[in-house]
Amino acid sequence: MRRHSNYDKRPVAPVGPGVECHVGWTAILERLQGLRARPRCVLAVECYPGVRVDEVKQAFIEGLAPILVVDVRQAYRHATDVDRLCAPYLGDDPVFGRMNGLSLADFLDPGRRASLRSRIEKTRAGLALVVGAGAALLAEPDAVIYADLARWEIQQRQRRGESTAIAVDDHAEDPGLKYKRGFFVDWRAADRLKQEMLPRLDFLLDTNDLERPKMIAGGDFRQGLAESIERPLRVVPYFDPAPWGGTWMRSVCDLPGDAPNYGRCFDCVPEENSLLLGFGGECVEVPALDLVYLHPRELLGEAVHARFGAEFPIRFDLLDTVGGANLSLQVHPLTEYIQDRFGMHYTQDESHYLLDAEDGALVYLGLKEGIDREAMVRDLRQAREGGVRFPDEHHVAPWPARTHDHFLIPGGTVHCSGQGSMVLEIAATPYIFTFNLWNWARDGLDGTPGPLHLDHGFASIQWDRTASWVERELVNRIEPLAAGPGWRAEHTGLHERGFIETRRHWFTGTVPHDTGGGVNVLNLVQGEEVLVESPSRAFEPFVVHYAETFIVPGGVGGYTIRPHGPAAGSECATIKASVRTRA
Repeated sequence: MRRHSNYDKRPVAPVGPGVECHVGWTAILERLQGLRARPRCVLAVECYPGVRVDEVKQAFIEGLAPILVVDVRQAYRHATDVDRLCAPYLGDDPVFGRMNGLSLADFLDPGRRASLRSRIEKTRAGLALVVGAGAALLAEPDAVIYADLARWEIQQRQRRGESTAIAVDDHAEDPGLKYKRGFFVDWRAADRLKQEMLPRLDFLLDTNDLERPKMIAGGDFRQGLAESIERPLRVVPYFDPAPWGGTWMRSVCDLPGDAPNYGRCFDCVPEENSLLLGFGGECVEVPALDLVYLHPRELLGEAVHARFGAEFPIRFDLLDTVGGANLSLQVHPLTEYIQDRFGMHYTQDESHYLLDAEDGALVYLGLKEGIDREAMVRDLRQAREGGVRFPDEHHVAPWPARTHDHFLIPGGTVHCSGQGSMVLEIAATPYIFTFNLWNWARDGLDGTPGPLHLDHGFASIQWDRTASWVERELVNRIEPLAAGPGWRAEHTGLHERGFIETRRHWFTGTVPHDTGGGVNVLNLVQGEEVLVESPSRAFEPFVVHYAETFIVPGGVGGYTIRPHGPAAGSECATIKASVRTRA
């Protein structure tokens, strides 16, 4: 088992020299004093849901002394009307809602909006400040500041009891329900406006730490993103405890000891992760989605963008059960089910790659031969009621799990990685749509039983995926592909139902790669350190450490990877995922 690494928890994408980063309210407001000198100026401070609007507003009032202040919350519909608006998309399930087309304009009361617009338009001189989520919709602003916030920080605020919702006070709500509202309603609405504003915002305000806010000019923000898609990059990983969490990541990734465990690491989920842009000695943290929204074609490649739009379709994350417990027994929906019930256009096909495994580790995958469907349904229902253990040995097929094994998991396949394993999960992006069938009779971190979704699960299970089918179709489907001086390549996974193709390269020398015009996502699954280089010197050499995930944008084209530093002379291995764009 691995017990050390140089894993970089705060990777930075450097931006060219000569860029000003204003740190702290004093420096930020000094930079904006020129707005007060204009005969008339409407300043819109657009705030992403979860930004502490009161604190931002107060800083701007004290620093700029506007003659008119308009808080967008004055224009929102009543909370009861907002609840009615969102009810069809939130429903009463604690986890799942429905994707929808709501926009921030839908949260505004037409009469209040018109009245406030009129007040702003009648301001003939001086500075008018409009602040909040939807500020850009209340006026024709002369200057726009976008106050942005990383999704991980939003989740921390939700867990601390802060209200992060649009137009309703949800501070007393359960954190899981806050996340659900954000995922299905608020973030979708805010992102639709954000996509319109990214090309034209005048300043980007990083509000992740309001004790030390940071601001850069809009042009510098866009320059940083434009430079990022010309080279390999890493997003900022985050680590979270889980009811089944283990100890591997705490040791290998050098994590703090104050958490009960670390079960998950999201190290390439651009919808959730952030991107650190380095401006000299300062870093500005922005959602990685900003990069996806502003440069989808260059990042994803034309064919992938044509299929998925401005959405990053590949997800890498780490699941740690070393010294922990089994993951939940679960199943993901088929495409037609996720489309019909939840409004998603593709489902979560995934695979589990074993970065590391203890002796005796197992992966539960598929069903036993001769499965009695009615008996399994009955046993799961009885186990949910409590007091009865689900007899998994009668229904679910176990498989030995060793380091570098690869298990494919198309939607509809019952699965669970067991204790003693360190899993690199490679999946399609709709990760929230997981139907838990059995939690091994344990409580969640909050001391209550985690939700089970048996009816969704029973409608999704493919009952003919028994052990013989699984062994033939899903376990270590490894095929040699090519070889060269000091390297060899293998196919490790591409089920006919999935769109993610994975290839593994073993190497002691330099391996040639090419994006083929589509985004590549890789993880260093063996070796201390490698160097990613451009044969044409199009980007600076990029260092990657063991267990780190990195993205190579589709527009990069050719690149190479070789052992570096402490790994020189040893055999390294990467696993690479890409989107299959042709049969």
